[in-house]
Amino acid sequence: MLTDQLTKAINGEFTAIHCYEKLADLAPSADVKKRILAIREDELRHFEAFSALYHALTGSAPSPKMNETCPRTFKQGVLSAFRDEQETSEFYRQVAESTHLPYVKRVFNRAAADEQRHAVWFLSFI
Repeated sequence: MLTDQLTKAINGEFTAIHCYEKLADLAPSADVKKRILAIREDELRHFEAFSALYHALTGSAPSPKMNETCPRTFKQGVLSAFRDEQETSEFYRQVAESTHLPYVKRVFNRAAADEQRHAVWFLSFI
């Protein structure tokens, strides 16, 4: 069901927003920190888009929850972020393929492309 998929996406983005802020603070350089904060801004944009879709479909605002704890070291955080971005990209593509709603398809495809780009950045930090 689309509302369940949106809830999963919202919780994932909510978690990423919080964890990437912490990860940026652990970054080994100003350039890496700047890139992680830029990725975080993309995640915030996804969160807002998914939340708006959820509200449009249900008439109520989502109640986002952290779905995992944030890693404590930069290396753990980067590895975790890389895996999460890859898995999330695939999940978003599957949602986009399963819907007949053009706007929902566009939102999820755009987010999937961003997540794949993020994965490449996190891979470059390893």
